[in-house]
Amino acid sequence: MPKKSPKVSVLTPIYNTNPEHLREMIESILTQTFTDFEFLILNDSPDNTEIEKIVSEYAKHDKRVKYLKNEHNMGITPSRNSLLKVARGEYLAIFDHDDVSMPTRLEQEVAYLDNHSDIGVVSGWLEYFGVDNNVWQTPENDSDIRIMTCDNCYVAHTAAMIRKSVLVDNGIEYEEFFTPAEDYRLWARLLDVTRFYNIQEVLVRYRWTGNNTSRTQNAKRELARRSIYLDFRDKHLGVYEEFKKHNPNTRFRLRLFGIPLLKIKHNTVYLFEFIPLFKIKWK
Repeated sequence: MPKKSPKVSVLTPIYNTNPEHLREMIESILTQTFTDFEFLILNDSPDNTEIEKIVSEYAKHDKRVKYLKNEHNMGITPSRNSLLKVARGEYLAIFDHDDVSMPTRLEQEVAYLDNHSDIGVVSGWLEYFGVDNNVWQTPENDSDIRIMTCDNCYVAHTAAMIRKSVLVDNGIEYEEFFTPAEDYRLWARLLDVTRFYNIQEVLVRYRWTGNNTSRTQNAKRELARRSIYLDFRDKHLGVYEEFKKHNPNTRFRLRLFGIPLLKIKHNTVYLFEFIPLFKIKWK
């Protein structure tokens, strides 16, 4: 008799992950209130025997953990696509290698997708911890998410769950050309074929160390981001008109060597263009 497929595949590529953070990340999934999942962990740093030993030890004690290893370092986007190919779940939960999922994250996302067949991607808010501590509150409904996609990514990738059939039926996967904004590109393409929803509460605690990829590769990310939103605007002119109506132009930007440091938009000061710091009042 063939083995029953799990409801959810949790997909996590790891690369020279801090061992303490790796354990915390794994345990946040293994202690979820929803239990019908496989946990696929792909090591893209195959020479790192310490993290291999950690994941293998968890796999020995919990059969839901599946340890995979690239023969050589492939990079984040090919690794993500490798995980998509081997995942057996109806739903795919994306999760980064050093973050922490809230205990009911999977339960809430599965329930939402089960009850809303028109939704192909569900995510939620992030709580930043580490160097900076605040909550990234993303828009709730599909229409608002579409409007904001004309400017930037407003779906938390590490907190997202995707209906696998939407990817398979439309031949969509991550595109390496847009790394390190491959998540934003994925969302822009999926918005052509399905609907989105953001649960209005924190689902994942995002570890902000000051050395995250989004910061260390910020110049490359900014070029990719502009290419993505310009393409999205061109395809969705009606949505872009709404964006211009409801989103006044940025009042101020501070750049260093072409890299955005601070931005003031909608009376909010942002660090690196996307992390809200505080609100201000104009006289």
